[in-house]
Amino acid sequence: MLLRFLTAQQLGFPNEIPPYATARGRSIIYGVNYASAAAGIREETGRQLGARISFSGQYTPEQYANVLIQQYSRQLRILYNNGGRKFALIGVGQIGCSPSELAQNSPDGRTCVQRINSANQIFNNKLRSLVDQFNRNFPSAKFIYINAYGIFQDMLNRPAAFGFTVTNAGCCGVGRNNGQITCLPLQTPCRNRTQYVFWDAFHPTEAANIIVGRRSYSAQSASDAYPYDIRRLTQQ
Repeated sequence: MLLRFLTAQQLGFPNEIPPYATARGRSIIYGVNYASAAAGIREETGRQLGARISFSGQYTPEQYANVLIQQYSRQLRILYNNGGRKFALIGVGQIGCSPSELAQNSPDGRTCVQRINSANQIFNNKLRSLVDQFNRNFPSAKFIYINAYGIFQDMLNRPAAFGFTVTNAGCCGVGRNNGQITCLPLQTPCRNRTQYVFWDAFHPTEAANIIVGRRSYSAQSASDAYPYDIRRLTQQ
């Protein structure tokens, strides 16, 4: 840290160059320090010391989504080469609306964190496109996309229609939104768990998962699945 400050001084900056992890807004135009203590050339370097940003992990959301899709594509090809012929690819839900993100990054504890959800949508759009690509390239197989993000959005927008009364807090957890620390051993959860969308800081309740599962199998909306739902996939 001292070296970073002294280097910035020599360059004539009035303040130290901000680290990548905390750089925000106009501060970025003065330069960004990508150093991360304990990180190294190898991905595993410093992992035992806790959180750090590896050199290859300075991705933009678009770049990271591309890396994920590329790796997922390779894994799906392995399954195909080993006999898999019917695939349901389930998109990422609204992580920015989870109690964990609301507790850490939402000013009012209710407004979803849009930068997280935007990154989720970038990945989901690429995953939907991957379905088209695989259906073209592997005519003997069938690929579909399940829009878990959209189904979750419906539950959050119209909670009463699904029997939910709490959409921004975990049924079991600690701190703000029951999302700062996840459900601990021997902790007593809420009594009315069927009225909660989230079980803990990260995971949906059984009630929410049942809705996603049912709409994945038999789409209630045209946007729930693409090009069709799991029920039709089994009939192909």
